[in-house]
Amino acid sequence: QVQLVESGGGLVQAGGSLRLSCAASGLTFYNYAMSWFRHAPGKERDFVAAINWSGSSTYYADSVKGRFTISRDNTKNTVYLQMNSLKPEDTAVYYCAADYRPFQDAVIVATPAEYDYWGQGTQVTVSS
Repeated sequence: QVQLVESGGGLVQAGGSLRLSCAASGLTFYNYAMSWFRHAPGKERDFVAAINWSGSSTYYADSVKGRFTISRDNTKNTVYLQMNSLKPEDTAVYYCAADYRPFQDAVIVATPAEYDYWGQGTQVTVSS
């Protein structure tokens, strides 16, 4: 069956960095655009970043633009989220999600309901 497994979360001080990974199995990874979302207590699940099937196009939420970088390695079936200059407001559970869009170069930010698969999430806590 399809599995998306996030890792790399943890506790970090404000201004610090973390690198999240999401390892996929059970699917043809390059057929999927990948995104990261986050869910903070008392808030809705928010879009963070997206990347197309090849890694040639990316898109970011305004709140993370210039601080976060999404990338992927199709040989390892893994998508990454490098998070720099972290702020307390970045504290959330971070989820990766897969959206079936084979060879579609444009980055499409779908609604959460449109994604085909989700990981279980990894907690990121940024202390002030």
